[in-house]
Amino acid sequence: MNAPQQHQRHILCMKWGTKYGPEYVNRLYAMVRRHLSGEFNFVCLTDDDAGIRPEVQCLPIPPLNLQLAPGQRDGAWKKLTTFEADLHGLRGTALFLDLDVVIVGGLDPFFEQPGEFLIIHDYPRFWRFGQRITGNSSVYRFELGAHADVLAYFRTHMDEVQASYRNEQAFLSRFLHAQGKLSYWPEGWCPSFKYDGIPAWPSNYWREPFVPEGARIMIFHGECNPPDALEGRRNKRFHHIQPARWVARHWHE
Repeated sequence: MNAPQQHQRHILCMKWGTKYGPEYVNRLYAMVRRHLSGEFNFVCLTDDDAGIRPEVQCLPIPPLNLQLAPGQRDGAWKKLTTFEADLHGLRGTALFLDLDVVIVGGLDPFFEQPGEFLIIHDYPRFWRFGQRITGNSSVYRFELGAHADVLAYFRTHMDEVQASYRNEQAFLSRFLHAQGKLSYWPEGWCPSFKYDGIPAWPSNYWREPFVPEGARIMIFHGECNPPDALEGRRNKRFHHIQPARWVARHWHE
């Protein structure tokens, strides 16, 4: 009698254009390998697989046929193609990671946490009135093929969705929340470098950025990426940071 087939675990990332080079994919793979026990399949959906290490399965980004106004950027709407009913024949559980995250703790709990669809609860500093539903799509988990209606709805309502929602994560969160399928990672697993890892003014001028206790994945969004943080660079005037030397201990092959 054959043993039951183990449920496949996939790590998904996506690279298009020229903002991120292959080193981001390669370092992300290496961080996952150090922090996730057991077997997994690492997939990069990309338009250019040059320079990506052989352990990574490179597959094309499914066409979205996004209708853009002149000068309008496509942003991260491409992420919605991870919800294809049949994503290159992949089956199992997928954990999507943005290329610019830095993994600092164990990843096994991201596959063990109960929930149909899990995402970061967008950072409280973005909340203005009451409880905010929107998730941050830097880290989300789902069953491949289980939410094809998200992508199908977007494809048939592109103009309406883009007019109503600022980005893909706002649309995705509202759509799945309406179905009762939206859950969030435990607080503290995915802190923001910008909001949670920089000492408060004025101590940011002499204290180094830090990894908050309990963090598993540090999220870089908005104003600087891991190499910027490592060098002590921010893209806003008068917002000083010391070099975040902890980045070098994690963000490497």
